[in-house]
Amino acid sequence: MTAVILLEQLKAFTEEATKDLIMPTKMQKGDTEQTYRAAVVHKMRLPDSGSATKKAPYIIHQVITGKDTTESQTKVRSIFCVYNENEEEGGLMLLNLVERMRIALLKAGTVGNQFTLDINAGLERLIYPDDTAPFYAGEMISTWKMPTVKREVVL
Repeated sequence: MTAVILLEQLKAFTEEATKDLIMPTKMQKGDTEQTYRAAVVHKMRLPDSGSATKKAPYIIHQVITGKDTTESQTKVRSIFCVYNENEEEGGLMLLNLVERMRIALLKAGTVGNQFTLDINAGLERLIYPDDTAPFYAGEMISTWKMPTVKREVVL
């Protein structure tokens, strides 16, 4: 019921929802052929942020805020990055990845049988307008209702 468990469950959900979207990767030194794969999903950060452009396509889920009241909630920022030499295809590929995730979340409504998407808080998306070709990025902000923490009563 912690934010860490939310990220683990969201990662598994994302991998399942996007596993059939196969996208190109940037050719690395020594590569002889273009390779393709689904986006790799990370929690909080990339393992090596210095090579962010080498890791595309990827999705990063980050906990950005949490609030405990009578209902606890956590906001998650999901960052999407794809690679494509064709600018039109790259932009559409990014939009397709974000939309796939948005629709999957709205259909399911929950992840891990314990975290509920707060649709009243909205599901925000932003495709970054910057000219960063051949890399394309965007993000989504989701709010999750967290299971409440029960107080321990000591007698």
